[in-house]
Amino acid sequence: MKRRVNLLYSQRCRGFTLLEVVVSLTLLGFILVIIFGAFRLGLSAWDRGESIKEEYQKVRIVSQLITRQVKSIVPYRVKTQKAEGNYLTFEGKPQSLRFVSALPAKSHRLGGLVYTIYQYREDDLKGGRLILYEQRALNRDLFADEPREEDGISLMEGIAQFLIEYFQEEDSSNNQSEAWLEEWDAKEKKALPKGLRMTVAFKDQKKEVAPLVLLIPIAAFQVDEVRGSPVIRRFIPGRTP
Repeated sequence: MKRRVNLLYSQRCRGFTLLEVVVSLTLLGFILVIIFGAFRLGLSAWDRGESIKEEYQKVRIVSQLITRQVKSIVPYRVKTQKAEGNYLTFEGKPQSLRFVSALPAKSHRLGGLVYTIYQYREDDLKGGRLILYEQRALNRDLFADEPREEDGISLMEGIAQFLIEYFQEEDSSNNQSEAWLEEWDAKEKKALPKGLRMTVAFKDQKKEVAPLVLLIPIAAFQVDEVRGSPVIRRFIPGRTP
């Protein structure tokens, strides 16, 4: 009887075997890997969310800036010594826009009217960029000089597609139909477009992202000449100008 009690006591006190220790450590390792992976995934998702939030915030600010500046377009005429005479400073192309605005975007220190250029440039595999050029509007041929690269400010990056269209109102007297045009030459038309539509599609290889579409009316879309000075006739929705 005494021998049996000693045998049971020795079996209880011998501890874990090597195999039990290895199995326990393996299970503990798997649990730690799962916990660390979940923590890392959550941290990555948080960083990604913050990055997307910052990108959308920047796009929203830039969109508001472009909208306000386009709405503040001024029918500015440049005096030239050429035979073509004075011309209206507005030039619209599919991937660039030039105009004079009463609202400086780059710096409020410029003061007065500003000559503004929005230019889309193709870049490397990361996508294109929307660049802003701005300078004080002086009474000279603004279209004569191209902007310097170092004066530009990158507003949007990672752009896959970029297009600007210009709204032409219907005019039966001139046999002109209502349409969206990809170019607008104010020298030829002698007027501003009624509005413009800017479409920006961002580059994202992981998923489809809906393009950003800005529909911006131009208040000073018509200009009347009174004693050689341009007068703005503003457009009121629902009312025939």
